[in-house]
Amino acid sequence: MPINHQQTNYLKILPLGDTGLVVELGQKISLEIHQRVLALSSYLHSCPFIGMIEYVPAFTSVTVFYDPWTVYNHYGKEASPYTMVKALIKEIISNLPAYSTQTSRTVEIPVCYGGKYGEDLEYVAAYNNLTPEEVISIHSNNQYLVYMIGFAPGFPYLGGMSERIATPRKPSPRLSIPPGSVGIGGEQTGIYTIETPGGWQLIGRTPLSIFCPKENPPSLLRAGDIVIFKPISIQEYEEWETAGI
Repeated sequence: MPINHQQTNYLKILPLGDTGLVVELGQKISLEIHQRVLALSSYLHSCPFIGMIEYVPAFTSVTVFYDPWTVYNHYGKEASPYTMVKALIKEIISNLPAYSTQTSRTVEIPVCYGGKYGEDLEYVAAYNNLTPEEVISIHSNNQYLVYMIGFAPGFPYLGGMSERIATPRKPSPRLSIPPGSVGIGGEQTGIYTIETPGGWQLIGRTPLSIFCPKENPPSLLRAGDIVIFKPISIQEYEEWETAGI
């Protein structure tokens, strides 16, 4: 079923320099708009137009990069490459299914909560008038949708966290956060994939490698995946880490 533009009621295409454009498919983060982002991304992945270099999905948009010289030579010289690519994207969207046909993967992420692997767990609990055990239960008894990958290589922006454990970011970011750290920042939760500065409240850590540069694809997670966090003990964490998985 093609996208009903009366239903979506929003489409804006904007230039991004001389070699890209941004396709805005909505104005707010929602599952419906996420499905449109996935539908366009899926099409561009399987049927890239001549001259397309890459596409980058985000919360409500897809950025498309292209080679203007290739576009200009292949599609005619009656208009600028941007105008031609914009027309191509509009035509693609008019014939897209309303929702992505991509099958969501469910990825289980083992997490050792609290202690040296989640030193802010008690703060998150106290801030929300909960016990640490309740925070762990709320965080792990949920399914999270990967809306996009960004900020750092492979870093998943997850939707679906309960407001009961929402906690403001730290006033002063840490200079270094270990890979695999699971944090809460406001109403979001996510996994730090590489060593990086960051201001989220750290509640646990996974022994899994979420980003592996030598793998193809390098990111364990992708937009559209469903993430489930599974609590594990310190012993299980260390055994997992020792195994080098």
